[in-house]
Parts: sequence; structure tokens; C-alpha cells
Amino acid sequence: MTKVLMKGNEAIGAAAIAAGCKYFFGYPITPQSELPEYMSRELPKIGGVFLQSESEVAAINMVYGASGAGARVMTSSSSPGISLKQEGISYIAAAELPCLICNIMRGGPGLGGIQPSQTDYFQATRGGGNGDYRLLAFAPANIQEMVDLIIEGFDLADIYRNPVMICGDGMLGQMMEPVEFTNHTKRELPEKTWATTGTQGKRKPNIINSLYLEASILEDHNKHLIEKYNKIKENEVRVETVGLEDAQLVFSAYGTTSRIVKSAMTMLQEEGYKVGLIRPITIWPYPYDAFKKINEKCKDILVVEMNTGQMTDDVKIAVEGRQKVHFHGRQGGMIPSPEEIAQVARELLGGK
Repeated sequence: MTKVLMKGNEAIGAAAIAAGCKYFFGYPITPQSELPEYMSRELPKIGGVFLQSESEVAAINMVYGASGAGARVMTSSSSPGISLKQEGISYIAAAELPCLICNIMRGGPGLGGIQPSQTDYFQATRGGGNGDYRLLAFAPANIQEMVDLIIEGFDLADIYRNPVMICGDGMLGQMMEPVEFTNHTKRELPEKTWATTGTQGKRKPNIINSLYLEASILEDHNKHLIEKYNKIKENEVRVETVGLEDAQLVFSAYGTTSRIVKSAMTMLQEEGYKVGLIRPITIWPYPYDAFKKINEKCKDILVVEMNTGQMTDDVKIAVEGRQKVHFHGRQGGMIPSPEEIAQVARELLGGK
């Protein structure tokens, strides 16, 4: 199939439509505003609905309603906008409703800035709303991967009846790359027998709810959710690993930053250093087992992120003290260069 040069935000919209999404509710915020603009133009052409809500809070509750009626639905925003959606995301997770949420991250905290960042790792992997819930969270490193994960993400949301989040950043949203919309594997999806589509006198009414006033009933519901999350951890971990068998130092990075790390790795390899990479594609569930494949002689891991070191907690859990975990990051929308990353690695490896 012919590749098409597309801006990341527009490719997200095209992927969602290719996946069968017909409903989008959202509110404009930089650096993801091209996505709702694209959906406002393209969804009506296929009989879909685009609605610019009066707020992010309204948007996520519209997603709740559309998903509850059995529709394929998505929303998108950028960091502070996703923060406003957190209560609704918790409700959707509790009610076991499938949907896709796209976060094109920007610098923070607060309103921060409009430049690329990865400041929402905690929010995506620990749950920004209340309660013991989880999102299946993907961190694509290029626009093609983002397209593929969006199409697959809609299916996984239906299979597990759970929200799926795509964690991009301002660079992925704004840059242009060639993409193709290949024929993805058709999955057998469960029938949405739980949806509020009207009984037509043939069944009892379906009730979608996240309120359980009896403590024992709420505990049973949480146990059920834990079983589902354990299945996701068993089946949906995605990771890329490079050179772990003989690396003197292993990088861990995701998303846009992993691309910059790969450039730094090329520089170091040309100088004779042996370096490896663990790139989480799912940041939840996290690929803890990948770190067990690092050779015993490797003593250092360098985590690189565009934040203050949020993923280092997961890396420390993964290595269980086998390696020393170091961090290099840039904040506020600053993007690390391959040269500065390579220099940090050289210093850890005893070079100049």
C-alpha cells in the first residue's frame, strides 16, 4: 500500500476512522488541536459525529455515554486537559467501558508550556483519578507505530472493556512522517451485550454504573477488575530490546526520547562502546521481565526522559538492585540531544 505523508495529529484521526471510530468528543488545546480539526472535517463524511464540548470535563462524560451505548468513541487532549478528564476516566474504568484516549503531552506542571514533554507518565501508569484502576497505556515512538497502536487499541479496549490511552507528545503530534494504513489483523471481538441500546422487550434493562454502596459488593467488583488487569499484564506487554546480551550500559527510554537515544547509541557504538536499549511500548503494563535479560556484567542503566525521572521508579522495581539506575532528563519542553545523552553515558562508562 502507498505511504502517505501525514502530520502526527492528523494520522491519529485517520487511524481512528480506519478502526471504525465514528464519535469524537473533545476540546482544543495545543499541541493536539489538529486532531479535533481533522475529525471535525472527516467524521461527518462517514456519518459520524464530532462535537466540540464546552470543556474537557464535558467531553469525557460524553465519551462515557457514547461508549455505554456501544459506540466506538475517542477523545484527545494534552496534559492539563487530560488532568481535567481524570474523574471521568476513573468512572469509565469502573464501569468497564471501552474507549480510546489520546494524550499529546506538553510541559508542566500546571498549564506549563506547549512544547513536547513526557510529564504525564505517573498520570497514565498510576491512575490520575481516584480508586484502584488501570489503563492500558501505549507510548509509540513514531507516527507509524502510533497509527498501528491506535487501530489495535480500539480492539483491545473492546476485548478487555477498558479504556486505552495513547501517550504521545508534542513532537509526535506536530512532526510529519510517511505512514500506511495496512490491513490489520481482524480480531474476534465480544458482542456488547452490556450496552444500553434499548431492550426492545427482549431482555432486562442494562445498567451501567460505578457506584456500589455495599462495601462487600464494591470489594467483589474490585477483585473482578484485578483479575482483568492481571490478564492484561499476562497478554499485552510490548517492549523493544536491543543489545542486552553484551551491553556495558543499557538505556531505557520510550516514545520520542527513545529515538534520540538510538542516535546517541550509534555515536557510542562507533567509539567502541557496547550499549543496549529497553524501550517500553506499553508503559502499563510495564515490561519488567525485559530487564532480566540484561547480561550480568552490565552494572548501569541510564533512564532518559523528558521529565524529572518518572519512569525510574519502574526501572528500579524491574532491576531489583542488580544494576545501578541513573537518570538524565530535560524538563519544561526542552528536548535532549544525542550528544548530551552520549556524554552522560561516556562518563558512566569511564570515558571522557
